[in-house]
Amino acid sequence: MISDFSFICNLLIGFASRSYIDAKTILREVLTISILYYIKMAMNPNYILVAAIDFGTTYSGYAFSMRHSFKNQPMTIHTNQCWNAGSQQLISLKTPTCLLLDANKQFDSFGYEAENKYAEIVMEKEQHNYYYFHRFKMCLHKHKDVSMELLLEDITGKPMPTIDVFTLSIMAMKDHLMSYLIKQGTKLELNDIRWVLSVPAIWTDISKQFMRESAVKVGISKSNLLLCLEPEAASIYCQYLPTDKLTGIEPGFTMAKPGTKYMIVDLGGGTADITVHEKMLGGHLKELCRATGGDCGGTCVDAEYIQLLIKIVGAPILKIMKQEYLESYLDLLRDFETTKRTIKPGSKKVRMVIPFSTLNTLCEMHLKENFRSVIKSSSFSDSIVIRGDKVHIDANVLRKLFDKTIANILLLIKETLQMESARSLNKIILVGGFSNCVLVQEAVRREFPNCTVIIPFDPGLSVLQGAVLFGHKSDVISSRISRFTYGISFNPKFDPAIHDEKYRFLSDGVWRCKNAFDKILEKDSVIPIGTVIHRKYNTKINVNKIGLKLFASEQHNPVYTADDDCFSLGNIGIDVSDSSRCQVLEVGFIFGNTELSLTVIEAASGNKCMAQFTLE
Repeated sequence: MISDFSFICNLLIGFASRSYIDAKTILREVLTISILYYIKMAMNPNYILVAAIDFGTTYSGYAFSMRHSFKNQPMTIHTNQCWNAGSQQLISLKTPTCLLLDANKQFDSFGYEAENKYAEIVMEKEQHNYYYFHRFKMCLHKHKDVSMELLLEDITGKPMPTIDVFTLSIMAMKDHLMSYLIKQGTKLELNDIRWVLSVPAIWTDISKQFMRESAVKVGISKSNLLLCLEPEAASIYCQYLPTDKLTGIEPGFTMAKPGTKYMIVDLGGGTADITVHEKMLGGHLKELCRATGGDCGGTCVDAEYIQLLIKIVGAPILKIMKQEYLESYLDLLRDFETTKRTIKPGSKKVRMVIPFSTLNTLCEMHLKENFRSVIKSSSFSDSIVIRGDKVHIDANVLRKLFDKTIANILLLIKETLQMESARSLNKIILVGGFSNCVLVQEAVRREFPNCTVIIPFDPGLSVLQGAVLFGHKSDVISSRISRFTYGISFNPKFDPAIHDEKYRFLSDGVWRCKNAFDKILEKDSVIPIGTVIHRKYNTKINVNKIGLKLFASEQHNPVYTADDDCFSLGNIGIDVSDSSRCQVLEVGFIFGNTELSLTVIEAASGNKCMAQFTLE
């Protein structure tokens, strides 16, 4: 605590010594630091180690660093280097996001181990006794109505509560980390660790809350858990990198210079996640544009590849291969993952290893001709040649698989650059596993010639290692831009000049409007970290608990919570200490952090009320 106070004093002295900084700027910085300081103190300060879990669509992993080493050597970050990929060469320091459960829905294995074991189970035709989930993270992006009752189907269609799938997956990585620490001679309790869970910035608050609930269910204390936005984590990571670890930069460039503006484009397996930052005085980062993005990650190209194979051998063959020869199917995708990253704009032919024996057997069994003959009779007879267990493909055929995904990524970047606060920006930083793809890199450079395209040495680990740094320095982001308009559903007096007749109803002799949107915060608002917006709500006699329903909208001025562009974020339950009389509750909605939170006080007594935000 004393060291934090000394830091603030030294920072103010530094400000005072710079005559070109006006009083308003100093005051703004002091207020920002004060807010961030109190938010930081709300977390458990007695941690020994920061551990981050990067829960990805395709791959997941963890990293950690000791608190004592962060001060002098912040980039001393450890990642697990022992993921066992079986016979396949390890692609990265992560493991596939896949979960295997037994017939009783109990944990069996995760990652490469789950992948390989399930392939053996399929060969033994025992898959009906197991549950296998893979690439399931996107369900939280595609569903705006995420709830605790949301179901997720495994690879064979068997349903299971989504919350359990995420919880068991986080548990697997948490347990793997704890075992790893023990093997390294470092035995810690859960409460000795500050945990960080990375989430896409373009997710809704309800999806973020869902991830938090999943982590809490595995025993991680709320006071020891932070959510970190993925592109922000990458941005923080780049602040600490020496320039020789950044490709594409011009001489003299430094991320540390106040006033530096840049765009972070996080290209993962499922989504593209974009944010724009400006480096501020005191080392903080300010968000300039609301986070944008979409489902145009690397798995979209995988889907195009599968469609290519379907055009050659037909959908039934691919379905049988996935259901009965899973190991061969996984080998097919794993090799394409490597090809996806290394194919270049100037390539003429691409050589790939394929499970030839399996494909040949399936073709002979179901199409009555061998695999070579099937290719020769397809529309790709002139562009695909089989030699041994390898296939030689015309590079133009493979490059076309990227066209739609790359076009969507370029459109997202273009739309961000057209925002008023980003028009002077000329630096784009590509991070995330899919940014390893040379075709993506070259397309961004070609489409935006006036921008410098910067790529960290290992962009696939930028989010993971940046999340660790965020755990040590969670106050680094000074302000964010609201992605949505937030409000509460309420029933005001009906006004025919404003309200639609279909929402009119009679209550206690008064005509009211149901499902009206009481706006709390408007989309695109600049929100310093810890911004509190107050609202007052009245209680009724003999009611010891009141409920509020929180909504978000993509519109700036929504009128009704029932509109198509509005969606529920969940319910707020507030306990009232004295229900014998009507009371006024002062609810403080706290915005600007990675998660929405709130405080409630009884106006008359000043008593703090218990308030709980729950998913539906």
